[in-house]
Amino acid sequence: MLSKLVKSAAVIALAMCSLNANDFSAGAEKDRLAVIKYLEAKFADPEKNRNTFFPYSTDEELKNDYDKNLKHNDFGIGSYSYSKDARSQYEAIKEMPPYEDGIEKGEELYNKKFANGNSLATCFPDPTVGGIYPYFDEKKKELVSLTSAINDCLRANGEKEWNTQKGDMANFQAFIAYSTQEAGKKFDIKIESEEAKKAYENGKQYYYTQRGYLKLSCAECHIQGAGQRVRNEKLSPLTGQVTHFPVYRLRWDELGTLERRMSGCVVDQGQVPPKDESTQMKELLYFLAYMSNGMAIDGPDVRK
Repeated sequence: MLSKLVKSAAVIALAMCSLNANDFSAGAEKDRLAVIKYLEAKFADPEKNRNTFFPYSTDEELKNDYDKNLKHNDFGIGSYSYSKDARSQYEAIKEMPPYEDGIEKGEELYNKKFANGNSLATCFPDPTVGGIYPYFDEKKKELVSLTSAINDCLRANGEKEWNTQKGDMANFQAFIAYSTQEAGKKFDIKIESEEAKKAYENGKQYYYTQRGYLKLSCAECHIQGAGQRVRNEKLSPLTGQVTHFPVYRLRWDELGTLERRMSGCVVDQGQVPPKDESTQMKELLYFLAYMSNGMAIDGPDVRK
């Protein structure tokens, strides 16, 4: 009888732990589903939804350049998902992608021995982990981004840390992203404690807060403004915004990390960006990554 009671208590305890873990991500999941619902409604029929979502678009572009009936996973390629003209250019570039040598260089870096005999393969025995970063380290009570994890590995092994925005860092991340994509893995960001929940909320607050002399927020461009034209480009959507990094941007003429793109975007808004390995940057990336949960890793990729 006592044995049965102990087993029953253990089952109940496990169930409560599972329930509590789910509770920590309940608000984030509600946010994610709400954004998906909004974007799917927006791009169900842009021409028909002109007055609601596209008051400044021309009749011609609404009729000829916007795709419609888009669903959640369609947004993984950003603005190329709804801009027919941009997508045709994107598909042409993808026939001979300019980032392939970056993947090869990244693989070489993965296997290259440090002075102490270890390597990045020692720190990342499974290279198909592109969809779990950033994650909240429950022991250290802090977020770990892929960039910080790589530099932590280098520092711990007596090696010089890398530039966080390009070069070896971008090439190695290209190898990680490609390996993850080849394994068919998706974003799977966890929120399993009150501290992790707070980190998510801080990232969300940053995304929605107006800053800088232009008084813009990230959300104004990539939720309300998703699909709207700024000069000759259509703004990308929040959903799927981080699935394809690192990216080879034509204006950079090289691969760059997610931190590089985020910093550039923040500067364009008239703001001072957080440092790449700072808590504030990691919190922003944590929010972004959670909002892409369930979407396939498709990096590295190319963007204008």
